[in-house]
Amino acid sequence: MTKARLLRLSVVLVSIFMILLIIVYWDNVGTAHFYLHTSFSRPHSPGAIPGITAGEDWEALPDVDEFLAKLLSSSLKQNSSIPRKTEQLLVQGSSKPVVSNLEENVRGYDWSMHNDRNSLDQEKLQIDRRRMLREFCANSSFTFPTKERSFDDIPNYELNHLIVDDRHGIIYCYVPKVACTNWKRVMIVLSESLLDQGAPYRNPLDIPREHVHNTSTHLTFNKFWRRYGKFSRHLMKIKLKKYTKFLFVRDPFVRLISAFRSKFELENEEFYQRFAIPMLKLYSNHTNLPTSVSEAFRAGLKVSFSDFIQYLLDPRTEKMAPFNEHWRQVYRLCHPCQIDYDFIGKLETLDEDAAYLLQLLKVDRLLRFPPSYRNRTASSWEDNWFAKIPLAWRQQLYKLYEADFVLYGYPKPENLLK
Repeated sequence: MTKARLLRLSVVLVSIFMILLIIVYWDNVGTAHFYLHTSFSRPHSPGAIPGITAGEDWEALPDVDEFLAKLLSSSLKQNSSIPRKTEQLLVQGSSKPVVSNLEENVRGYDWSMHNDRNSLDQEKLQIDRRRMLREFCANSSFTFPTKERSFDDIPNYELNHLIVDDRHGIIYCYVPKVACTNWKRVMIVLSESLLDQGAPYRNPLDIPREHVHNTSTHLTFNKFWRRYGKFSRHLMKIKLKKYTKFLFVRDPFVRLISAFRSKFELENEEFYQRFAIPMLKLYSNHTNLPTSVSEAFRAGLKVSFSDFIQYLLDPRTEKMAPFNEHWRQVYRLCHPCQIDYDFIGKLETLDEDAAYLLQLLKVDRLLRFPPSYRNRTASSWEDNWFAKIPLAWRQQLYKLYEADFVLYGYPKPENLLK
């Protein structure tokens, strides 16, 4: 009887072990390069940011995590011989991009190094930004929707903004209108997830925009869940614990202005059909609107900034569907109170933050972050853009985006709210 029980137990254990092996090795993109070490994963002291090697600091993990950690560490040893060619190559190519997209042509690139601003104490800046975020997440008197839920309570479709690079142990939460096109390009280069004539892209600016925003290009947590099912939640938590997690943010009102400019002041067929037509009908009393955006622009029919603000404040908007990602709040895209981010960058200090982050990730020899736009929407424009927006609307809009102002240290725009 005892032998029969031992036999059954052995069969069960071997089956579990084989299932885990299949999950780990099944997909090259998913977890074959599951590097559970990063250049500055926690825990670390405020002063230094040491690297974490495989097998180090696993004591705090539960038993199942420990088992997976050991299993995946063996995978790490097997995959430690990544082709050194990638690490030895500096980005090749011209010093300036070939710009074909209308939006990028309009904006242009700024290739200056901004040396006058390089004196920022980046390490202290990151400590301050992370501390502020943690304090407000822990502050019971500061509330906003979804703040109190756990990571397990987040629906899988809301995890689609978390892009994973298993090769370097990086998780990036992308926020539209915050240099996300170029950060996605960087993630493609690092993960080698896209080929150009059989070879991975080396220069971020060589990657066409249509490929950058193709959802099939990136491994996200939502895609990871669809691939591996419920068990992937456990693997997600291991990745969140060991990978380096970062996001970039910007002043919430300025981000709204930027979203409006790019989606409604330029001809965009998708946004015209999905958003402009309903806005023009609801808030400008237009009927019999042209069927295409080019016809509408020729007729002078464009969504006004006032229409856009009314749309955001209209309670019917969220009842129909969640905010589009280009104006959805950052706390809804990246879940900062459920995910403990290692690095918080800001568009206002993009050049310095990006250079510092690539250095910390130890990938600065592989690439440089693409240059920022010369005429990036400036916070000094807020007064002009909101001049014709009624005060009551501005106050409601601030309430709608207050969490993003507070969590990321942006001052309350008192001049717009009085």
